Amino acid sequence: MIIGKISRDDKRVKFTLEIHCINCGKKVPGGLQASEKFYQTKEFKLELERFKENYLCGICRDKKRVSKNQSRKM
Repeated sequence: MIIGKISRDDKRVKFTLEIHCINCGKKVPGGLQASEKFYQTKEFKLELERFKENYLCGICRDKKRVSKNQSRKM
């Protein structure tokens, strides 16, 4: 997953992070990428914190999407 914007010419920094789903608490693989320019800036740290506070695993994200679509149909 990519954090921030990466231009075509930017070098990428790959890093791992322990990420947990905010709904079920399941630990998910945390392989992330950011541009070298963006990595370790204040904006990067803020975006990373927001990402961790709002992260849903695939199963929980699908459940949320399905329940939202079902409520629209009624």
